[in-house]
Amino acid sequence: MAAGRVAFAGRVATRSVITVELTGTGVPPLRLTHEPVRPSVRRGDHVTAGQLLGRTEAIGSHCATGCLHWGLRRADQYLNPLSLLPPALLRAPSPRLLPLAAGRQPPAAPRSPARPGPGSQGAR
Repeated sequence: MAAGRVAFAGRVATRSVITVELTGTGVPPLRLTHEPVRPSVRRGDHVTAGQLLGRTEAIGSHCATGCLHWGLRRADQYLNPLSLLPPALLRAPSPRLLPLAAGRQPPAAPRSPARPGPGSQGAR
């Protein structure tokens, strides 16, 4: 997606997760999270746009053969990860965000306003 530094690569509960802090995206930086992904990178590794981070794991969720879930945050504020994709990838059939499951609540509002930062350079 974009260059950055691996902030986390490991297990969270029953899933493998990789979080990358994106370079040049302000303070605090944007953080892109991928799951369930068996990491081939380690915390602290610098990664480039398009670099393989790991392999998706089939964990018996709503995807029969496994699928990638990804999210975008700046500090405590959740953002739309589709905003990182180039417009050509958003044409039909486009990626989509699934709605929250029944009974789940959206994340709480951030405790402080997000600080603006420059946009990120997306790739692949």
